Amino acid sequence: MNELELAQRAEKTAEKLIADRRVRAVAAAGSFDTDDAWTGSVPTYLAFERGVQSMQEDLRSGVRVIRFPYEQLERWREWDVARAEAPLGLLASSRALYDPTGYFARIQRQLWTLSEERRADWRAETLRSVSEELVAVKQTFRAGGAGPAEQIMALGEARRWATEALYPALLTHAGLWPEFELRLPHAWRAAAGLKFPKSVYLLEQLYGFGGRDEARAALLATRGLKMLPQEKLAHAAFNAGYYDGAVRYLRDETYALHRTDITRWAHLSGMRQNKLSILLGITRSPLGPAALKVTEELLATVREGE
Repeated sequence: MNELELAQRAEKTAEKLIADRRVRAVAAAGSFDTDDAWTGSVPTYLAFERGVQSMQEDLRSGVRVIRFPYEQLERWREWDVARAEAPLGLLASSRALYDPTGYFARIQRQLWTLSEERRADWRAETLRSVSEELVAVKQTFRAGGAGPAEQIMALGEARRWATEALYPALLTHAGLWPEFELRLPHAWRAAAGLKFPKSVYLLEQLYGFGGRDEARAALLATRGLKMLPQEKLAHAAFNAGYYDGAVRYLRDETYALHRTDITRWAHLSGMRQNKLSILLGITRSPLGPAALKVTEELLATVREGE
């Protein structure tokens, strides 16, 4: 599918959503059809719809639609509810296309005009949650008997905390919200690299980036692991020059998709271990207690805004 066809499909999807009487708000997310668009941009729409019971996400013909219950459009106008339930970064960075009630605009306005006190409170709450999870994982190693699976799982959890919680918390120091796209390492450098160099250094230490060569090796390792959609998107990033973006994406997707393989690591064939090892960056990244130590350091630098 060429860019023109994708743009036409995206436009038709948006028009169909807006025309649907059950849909009460529509917004565009991501970089597609913006000045920051690139060849791997995926048209993405948020829709708040009556009759939807929980968040649903589907990707059809290259266009992603994320559906939320209409009730959440009402509920998330209140900060105390939104902070506990909502995908704040996604909401803050989206662009309203249809908002007859004005509720979506109110949600966005609230997110971008949060007081420093509220941002600090949300940051502290986020750091406290990660700290509690970190303590629980550390118990695995204090009890003894931790093997390769536990070492790798600790790295996977450290990365999850870093991208889903600690980086967003870091940006609250600057009143910003994160860009969650395949180019994430580049977004770290652009939005936070100069302001918070210690934190960005630790974020990248967890991933073991290696530029073009590492990205090529990771792409080759996807073969036979039923990761064709992920491979296609990573290839687009590679071809655009987003080598570290491709690596970050494949590392996180591999951890999410192959948790079962990781838990039974000792029973995998040597070939499968090797492929997963490359994708996860096992030889390039800190494992086990070393990964948890990086998380502790990152918690400290995010707390101080360094």
